[in-house]
Amino acid sequence: MAASRGPSFLAAAAPAPGKAKLTHPGKAILAGGLAGGIEICITFPTEYVKTQLQLDERSNPPRYRGVVDCVRQTVRGHGVLGLYRGLSSLLYGSIPKAAVRFGMFEFLSNQMRDAQGKLDSTRGLLCGLGAGVAEAVVVVCPMETIKVKFIHDQTSANPKYRGFFHGIREIVREQGLKGTYQGLTATVLKQGSNQAIRFFVMTSLRNWYRGDNPNKPMNPLITGAFGAIAGAASVFGNTPLDVIKTRMQGLEAHKYRNTLDCGLQILRKEGLRAFYKGTVPRLGRVCLDVAIVFVIYDEVVKLLNKVWKTE
Repeated sequence: MAASRGPSFLAAAAPAPGKAKLTHPGKAILAGGLAGGIEICITFPTEYVKTQLQLDERSNPPRYRGVVDCVRQTVRGHGVLGLYRGLSSLLYGSIPKAAVRFGMFEFLSNQMRDAQGKLDSTRGLLCGLGAGVAEAVVVVCPMETIKVKFIHDQTSANPKYRGFFHGIREIVREQGLKGTYQGLTATVLKQGSNQAIRFFVMTSLRNWYRGDNPNKPMNPLITGAFGAIAGAASVFGNTPLDVIKTRMQGLEAHKYRNTLDCGLQILRKEGLRAFYKGTVPRLGRVCLDVAIVFVIYDEVVKLLNKVWKTE
């Protein structure tokens, strides 16, 4: 009896691992866009502080003594809503950014999975790199340029941008479309490395957690924890590129001939530590950001799988 039940039990359990279910790129685009919009509304104040600290050059001299001082001065001068200056530009960008990122990642990963539908860590890194480059060129560079100019504009004696569309109109009128693509090289390097690191870590952790069953359900808390780890890894891995990108997109970008010149000037005038300005607020924001995005993304995909049959 026991012997006969053993094989029967194994036979019933065998199909469970099976072939990994693929996510349709269309579902990824919808889920990614929704996740991106919700996440940025939660975490924007940390992005604002990070950007202000990165724009605060030591040679000026510095305006802020640190994260707390930046928040204090902003709230004192502009109220709590001052911490949300530039939100509109980032919100308009976050939805399509996450949509392009996850859509491209799923498209690439669907082509690169093995016969069992499993994506190994190395291929996860390559798919993440492709997703990061795509989002950088299509969405991130123009939107980040506008966001940085908005935030930098607030520090001027007479701010000239009255809102998102007014700001775009003024930037394009004065500098042409090229004005919304400042720091493209740095942005591609930053986003490409960002997503390569994040998806590499997420793919590695998911493969480790699921073991031999690629369809093993993941608790949202576990997904969030893995996302936070992936976010932290990307911060420590590419904050110097983020600092250079921010400087190249600021109102004083004309001081730099190109991305390399910007990096060399920062190194010569401010030292190596300047490449890690804003690390603390960025670490807090990115860990929360990546955790929230992956949790919402996974949950929305689960919902879409119930109402949108693609297999």
